[in-house]
Parts: sequence; C-alpha cells; structure tokens
Amino acid sequence: MAHNQQYQSCIEACLRCASICNHCASACLQEDDVKMMARCIQLDMECATICYAAAQVMSMNGQTAAQLCKVCADICQACGDECAKHEHDHCKECAEICHRCAEECRRMAA
Repeated sequence: MAHNQQYQSCIEACLRCASICNHCASACLQEDDVKMMARCIQLDMECATICYAAAQVMSMNGQTAAQLCKVCADICQACGDECAKHEHDHCKECAEICHRCAEECRRMAA
C-alpha cells in the first residue's frame, strides 16, 4: 500500500462518495415525484462512476490520477450542489459527502 500512500485519503473519500451517491440514486428512485429527482439521480450515477474510476487509477499510482481527480472534483461539486437543493435526508447526506470529496480531489489535483 505504500506506493499509493499519497492518495489514500482521496481514495477513501472517493469510495465513500461513490457509495453514498449510489444510495442516494436508489433512494431518489423511491420518492413520490421521481421525475423531479431526475437530475439528482443522473448526477449521482455519474459521480459514483467517476469516483470509482478515480479511486482505481489512484490505487495503481496511475499517470492520469491528477487529471482524473480534477474531473472528479468538478462532478462531485455539481452532484453536491444538486443534492443540496432537495430536502430528503439522503440528498442532504450526499451533498455533504460530495462536497468533502470535491475538496479532497482538488487537493490531489493541485
């Protein structure tokens, strides 16, 4: 694990974010007005996908880790901003975790 120690905090943030985004998307699908949640669900799925990819590339000490972390920060910010617009507990939690992950990814990309 020593070879990617510099990435460890960001990898953990990305994996947590992906997990919470998946949960949020699933929970949004159970809401009464699913159509109103469409953008949230879409961003949750995109964010989870990018977070998993970023964590995977960082874990192999990949050459594109910094660039991928920049993209990940952008999508996490967008997802967090969208989730923050909704009153559901799962969206509030997702917004908080996405914004934290965006901060971690920005630090990694710097």
